[in-house]
Amino acid sequence: MKIKRSSGVLMAVSSLPSPYGIGTLGKAAYDFIDFLFESGQSYWQMLPLGPTSYGDSPYQSFSSFAGNPYFIDFGFLVEDGLLTRADLSGIDFGEDELRVDYGKIYQNRFGVLYKAYKNGAERDAARFSEFKEENDSWLSEYATFMVAKEKFCMRPWIEWEDKDLRLHKPEAVESFRRERVDRIEFYKYMQFLFFTQWKELREYAAKKEIGIIGDIPIYVPLDSADVWSEPEQFQLDEDNLPTKVAGVPPDYFAKDGQLWGNPLYDWDTMKKDGYGWWIRRIAGASKLYDIIRIDHFRGFESYYAIPYGSETAKVGEWEKGPGKDFVNIITSWFSDIQFIAEDLGFLNPEVTELLRESGLPGMKVLEFAFDWREPSNYLPHTYTNNCVCYVGTHDNNTILGWREEADEKDVLMAREYLGISDEEGLAWGFIRGGMTSVADLFIMQMQDILELPKDARMNVPGTVGGNWQWRTDNGYRKEKFIIDKLAELTRISGRSNSEWLALYSKE
Repeated sequence: MKIKRSSGVLMAVSSLPSPYGIGTLGKAAYDFIDFLFESGQSYWQMLPLGPTSYGDSPYQSFSSFAGNPYFIDFGFLVEDGLLTRADLSGIDFGEDELRVDYGKIYQNRFGVLYKAYKNGAERDAARFSEFKEENDSWLSEYATFMVAKEKFCMRPWIEWEDKDLRLHKPEAVESFRRERVDRIEFYKYMQFLFFTQWKELREYAAKKEIGIIGDIPIYVPLDSADVWSEPEQFQLDEDNLPTKVAGVPPDYFAKDGQLWGNPLYDWDTMKKDGYGWWIRRIAGASKLYDIIRIDHFRGFESYYAIPYGSETAKVGEWEKGPGKDFVNIITSWFSDIQFIAEDLGFLNPEVTELLRESGLPGMKVLEFAFDWREPSNYLPHTYTNNCVCYVGTHDNNTILGWREEADEKDVLMAREYLGISDEEGLAWGFIRGGMTSVADLFIMQMQDILELPKDARMNVPGTVGGNWQWRTDNGYRKEKFIIDKLAELTRISGRSNSEWLALYSKE
């Protein structure tokens, strides 16, 4: 399955406007799909949709399968009779409409959702029961895990005093479930609400021929239902503590490297059943996304292993991953799904060859292209069709922020290479450069479409606090010239949504 020549916009669900402190699957999400359609786009790329944990990062989720309860829209629950307007009155979801206050969201959202559960679980009994049965492979473990975390003050499971529950002994798990039936059912019902709203949104997007691109982070957090419930899939000791953890070695950007701390997979164990854990994981992602971007693809060839307990990533070493055996199984098993390989960072010849053999499109980031000191394979004239061009990813600055921090000669090189005039502006010059490249797919951040400065940056890798907070307001829907400008550039670049083209040809 090959990606057609097309384009799309990267924006997190959390960044959408809403009166509830964070973007949701409500009206603003539908409005954004309308924006994408009206501007000729074919894809909405978003960040992972799982429930966030420490640091609020969508790449550190409590579950590889669950949806984020923060994204359940309260307005739709009112329309559905599960809440009243009075239930939402006087609740503090944060004072700044352009930033997410995760602390207040965590403190105040679940009480509202519990009211919806009490009002709806019995009414929705038949559909709820069907949902639980369809998702039993992960739902019960996730809900039990979250309720156990509540019991132990949300501490990581490796710190739970109940050793048998911590080690996921079947008798202890079943005993705990019998003690906490109502609360576990609440967590399951939140997933029912999330996936009900998500299904309706995705169907709306499909009618507009807007596909959804989503990420699968290569690793899962130690403090997750995945590791707690299936420790045999990971490199853990007899106490289910990691022996080695993930990260990347020191480089130009981080002198100590990056110590991610995720447990590493036991690839030998996974191979015994044909990588069943990964097949289940990707099958779960296929319920959410039309195209799946695999984060840190190079880790399948070789991965950086750091001894557990290390203070920095300086002491790690590279170990062999599952390689083409794994990649071939995944791509053949899911032959109807298009994957994107995130192949940024240090690539040795073996990684390059694995990507070539897989046939998957890799990534090109324009912000990495302009280094006046040496040629870059991120420059558009080096591209082949089989790649995805980005202005920048969620880990990059906005273009206007990049201009402030980049070497003046790099900025000058970008202006000259892309032929950017003062009238066009740097952000739209980069967008035009990506649009007119030969890459099959081009993705731009919403922040760059809106020409926003560096304080709209989504994430600064290697830092904790202040990330994942940016939100937009409804202003972009009122600026018709943005829609018209983007639609025309998309059309002349041959990337327009076919439904949009059909409508355009009638006008």
